[in-house]
Order: sequence, then C-alpha cells, then structure tokens
Amino acid sequence: MSWLQRFADLGQLPTPVGNDLVARSRVVHLPAGTRVFEAGQRAQNMLLLLQGSVRVQHGSDTGREVFLYRVHAGESCILTTACMLADEEYAAEGIAETEVEAVAIPRSVFDDLTARSVAFRTFVFRTYSRRIADLFALIDDIVFQRIDVRLAERLLDLEQNGIIQATHQALAVELGTAREVISRTLGEFQRRGWVETARGEISITQRAGLERLSRSVT
Repeated sequence: MSWLQRFADLGQLPTPVGNDLVARSRVVHLPAGTRVFEAGQRAQNMLLLLQGSVRVQHGSDTGREVFLYRVHAGESCILTTACMLADEEYAAEGIAETEVEAVAIPRSVFDDLTARSVAFRTFVFRTYSRRIADLFALIDDIVFQRIDVRLAERLLDLEQNGIIQATHQALAVELGTAREVISRTLGEFQRRGWVETARGEISITQRAGLERLSRSVT
C-alpha cells in the first residue's frame, strides 16, 4: 500500500497526481534527537510523518524554551507549511523525540502541486486549518487553564505502564511554565499520594486522583 493511503485527503488524489507525488518525493529516516529544522532556516521540504513524533518549540533570547506543539504520525508540521507558503524562515525548531520515518516533499514539488492540483491544495489547507485550531487550543490552555489540571492531563498522556520518563524541566517546557512551578505542583501531587518522583522519572501511584483533577472544570 502506498504511503498516500496514510493521509485521508492524499488517498483521494487523482491517480496521475498521486503517482507524480510519490515519484518525486522520498521517504527519510531520522534518529531520535535529530534537529529536523531550526530557527532561521528556509523550509526545503514538507514532511509528512509516517512514524514517530517531532516536538516543535520556540527559544527566547534569555534561553527559555516554550513548547508549541507535537507532530505525530499521520500529520504534517503547520510551521513548515506556513513557511513554504509564505517563503519565510523558521521561527522555531523541531526535534525528533523518537526515531522518525517521514515523507519529504521537496519545495519544488509542493509549489507545483499546490498550483495545479485542487485535491493536493485542499489537503494542504485543510491540514493547515486543523493544526491552527490545535494551536489556538494550546494557547487557550496556557492562558486560561490551571497548571495543576494541565499537568495532570500531561502525566496521563505520557505515562507508560504507570511511569513517565521526563524531567521537571521538560514538563515545564511542554506546559509553558517554570521548572519551579512543576516541581511545586508535583510535590503537591506526591503529598496527596498520586505520584512518586525520582530523578528523571515520575511514577503514578493513584491514577484516579489525577483523572479526577484532569476532568475538573477550571
């Protein structure tokens, strides 16, 4: 099965357009930790993730990192799409969190198909609008939602067999807050008996408490 079938709208491309896209693109493999793109670079390829995840974050002049969003398998990067459409440089960086398999669509192919294929253009803008909605939801969370609720949600998302492999600093970056705030909130969770913390690791000891908090109205 062609990788086109992994993306609903691309699977509906007319056969000649789909064949052209596959022939002119390539599948790439990136090890975990690879810097997929960085601020100041020009976007040379539109990446469609087949496996793995990429974390997109923005660094300030003071050295603080702010998590923006994560790209999962079956998705593309909204920032890359925006940069290719506007011919702008990246304003953030993307880091492969895991081993990544992705389709790289060269800029020339992206420009060509966006101009001549209604179906491909629909895919690009529909994906872009979905990711914009996700980004606004993240902004809404940062501005309006309590940090303890957001942290509870994130711990539940990240846990594998009751364990979260993450430092306080990494969680702070993801949630757009300070490490001290995360440490203080985790300390409260531990006092309630919900978690146990160790260096670089958090164990969930009472999932029900975190679930109740994550569902609370703020």
